[in-house]
Amino acid sequence: MILANGTIVAVVDGKNLKLFHNKGTETQLDLAPMADPTIDASNAGSGGRHQSSSANPDSHRGDEDAFAAASAEHLNQMALKNKLEHVFIIADPRTLGEMRKHYHANLKGKIVGDLAKDLTGHSVDDIAAAVQKA
Repeated sequence: MILANGTIVAVVDGKNLKLFHNKGTETQLDLAPMADPTIDASNAGSGGRHQSSSANPDSHRGDEDAFAAASAEHLNQMALKNKLEHVFIIADPRTLGEMRKHYHANLKGKIVGDLAKDLTGHSVDDIAAAVQKA
């Protein structure tokens, strides 16, 4: 995947949101870490309505879905406030699916791609390599 200079790369899982700014060229990524955003996970996403039961035994899933929704809302606000022009989103498949439910139309127009892969905790070089292979 070729990313323009200035593109934001968001790496998300059910507990973390890491943002990177591409300071490189379209063919040579140079991802610089940005300040970690404060995410209000009390934003209960669609998973926040599910009760833990025998049909849905994973009580942590609701918290992770709420974090995914809150992460999408953070990116929505960045898009609405013109704090990002383009964004590439990387998240594990379930988190990415939950986030997609919460994208604002303005953010949707700024997403240049996404990757359903868990890369939280990986090095910046690993993230850049995954983006280039996408």
